[in-house]
Amino acid sequence: MNKMKTFSGTVLLLMAIGDVGAAASDKPNILIIVTDDQGYADLSAYKHHAPDVRTPNMDRLANRGVLFTQAYVTAPVCSPSRAGWNTGQHQVRWDAKSSFQCGHPDKVKNIAELMKASGYATARFGKNDYGQGMHLHDVREYPLQHGYDEFLGFSAHGHDSFLLSQSIEDRTPDPKGHSASVGPMMHNMGVKEYKQGYLTEIFTDATIDFLKGDHKDPFFLTLSYSSMHHLIHQVPKRYLDKHGVKDIPLYDPETMGSYERWFKRHISFGEISADDMRKYYLANLNCLDDNIGRVLNALDALKLADNTIVIFFSDNGAAPTNGGWNRPLAGSKFTLWEGGIRVPFMMARPHDPHAGETWEQPISALDILPTCLEAAGIALPEKLDGEAIPKSPNELKASRNLFWLSLIHI
Repeated sequence: MNKMKTFSGTVLLLMAIGDVGAAASDKPNILIIVTDDQGYADLSAYKHHAPDVRTPNMDRLANRGVLFTQAYVTAPVCSPSRAGWNTGQHQVRWDAKSSFQCGHPDKVKNIAELMKASGYATARFGKNDYGQGMHLHDVREYPLQHGYDEFLGFSAHGHDSFLLSQSIEDRTPDPKGHSASVGPMMHNMGVKEYKQGYLTEIFTDATIDFLKGDHKDPFFLTLSYSSMHHLIHQVPKRYLDKHGVKDIPLYDPETMGSYERWFKRHISFGEISADDMRKYYLANLNCLDDNIGRVLNALDALKLADNTIVIFFSDNGAAPTNGGWNRPLAGSKFTLWEGGIRVPFMMARPHDPHAGETWEQPISALDILPTCLEAAGIALPEKLDGEAIPKSPNELKASRNLFWLSLIHI
């Protein structure tokens, strides 16, 4: 295993693997793993990690590639942050408020569209959230309408992790909220119900099934987990038992009224204490880490790791009440303090000579799109706000001109 090393100079990492004009079979596969509301201190590969955090599988990824200490997203909330990295443009270009409702612009190519046009097979599993077009298939924001061949997940800020059947949707008076949603997953141009199962594991299963497919073309795959977003207490019981917290009963539409009201009771301190919320968070993180391990194991077993670039990051900092830690940074999700916009970030490429290093220069999630395109030998669009990430820390900039709006309009 590579020993972690620290560089204090100029920024980032990886990916120029495919030459322009290279055959499709020579181009790298790309897997992007996005977590939701993960704290800056909640990754044990970091020296500054919280003392109660253990993420051995995420640490495996850090040792396969480069760990970044100054990675920034474009907003401290999910929708605009995701719009930024997916387009390589700051979302303020089409939404002056950089708001939860930023949407996906019609005239800006998404990363999946650019990859697909160059011969990549594309798939997305998990959360899809641009703040508009929620729960709808026939809108620009839906993955199959912006470059993905396959999708399984939900289009909203959040979704119940266990209540995934058609029956629960039919019996719930308000099943399709922005964050408080229940019912079947959206699957391609239809829906798919699960009478049992847990979202983190379902999205991992879908990812592994995709990896097992017949890949005559290189693939571009986004695995967008809904962990660590509320409801943070929803974790399989074996993890709750391990971390010493009780199993809270699932929502029951016959006895508990509005789902949104039930949801709001469990996303703030009160019925759940701050100490227990941290334990629920750690249980959730434990489950997430195990599932990331399953994905890494599948890449190895299927002999895909030697030609697959993996990028991992959180969409923003930990929320103020989800139990996550952003220390030593001030602030949290919803704020433009560093704790809201500075996130865990790792990038791993096959046979990287810098594997196991920590780089301390600033990078942006806007860099993901140009880095992936350069690696695949695809010409960059003219209007981009990100920069392709160099292969060596010596080529990185010691500073970056990045900006954020001072207020997120909800």
